[in-house]
Amino acid sequence: MERVELRRMSQMDNEGFSGTQPIRGEPSRHATTSGGGFKPMGYDAQANPEGPGCCAIILTIVSYLLIIATFPFSLCMCIKVVQEYERAVIFRLGRLLKGGAKGPGIFFVVPCIDSYRKVDLRTVSFDVPPQEILSRDSVTVSVDAVVYYRVSDPIMAETNVEDYSHSTRLLAATTLRNVLGTKNLAEILSERESISHNMQSSLDEATDPWGVKVERVEIKDVRLPVQLQRAMAAEAEAAREARAKVIAAEGEQRASRALKEAAEVINESPAALQLRYLQTLSQISAEKNSTIIFPLPIDLINNLVSK
Repeated sequence: MERVELRRMSQMDNEGFSGTQPIRGEPSRHATTSGGGFKPMGYDAQANPEGPGCCAIILTIVSYLLIIATFPFSLCMCIKVVQEYERAVIFRLGRLLKGGAKGPGIFFVVPCIDSYRKVDLRTVSFDVPPQEILSRDSVTVSVDAVVYYRVSDPIMAETNVEDYSHSTRLLAATTLRNVLGTKNLAEILSERESISHNMQSSLDEATDPWGVKVERVEIKDVRLPVQLQRAMAAEAEAAREARAKVIAAEGEQRASRALKEAAEVINESPAALQLRYLQTLSQISAEKNSTIIFPLPIDLINNLVSK
């Protein structure tokens, strides 16, 4: 018992002097010092942006003095115009200027300290290059598509991604392979609309942090290997021939039933057989005039048959 108590006391002493507890007068490892106070590790610099430094204030004052000194010639450098379908994202000394994107129309920039980028808000379309895809049933197909997108947030499109257009193109090609890789060949050929909708949802969700809105995705063409095309054509031809034989057999069956009913009617009336005989002679004489026919009385035939 005494050994157990001694071990517990030694562990408590080690924990008390192990350095995990903050020492008085020193900042905790879960906090940082900036701006004269303690801030947690999860401190968001964008939520509480620091003000510009002394150099930035001096450069701003000098730029305004140059504008005033060179007025009105400085207006050519200060006044900018963007079109109705464009927005301008302004950076002042590398920092995003407050107030959001400018435009459409005239806006003002300060030379030497302001830089701006124009963002086009119109819908852009591009072709996804043909992708060699292995379907779920191990069939290799080549599929291409077309994607329509537009910029919904110019600030996010410029600050969150280096090149939103190139990134969207690469993501569209990857998404096309991922979505079609989970489908069978029959589903790829017959469910293009649902596949396009799934691709649009996936792309829209992935590009939302970039300020890009994917409006539409359409699958253009599905190319099959030549050998697979021949096999599918042979299968379709065999299926058509089988259906044709079934239809012909059904027609023969119906015709035999009709002939049976006609024979029963003729058997009940001997005059009907004579009329049918004369009708057949009339048809032969009308179609084949060169044919010589020797008609025989039916009664004579019946007598010969009965003997």
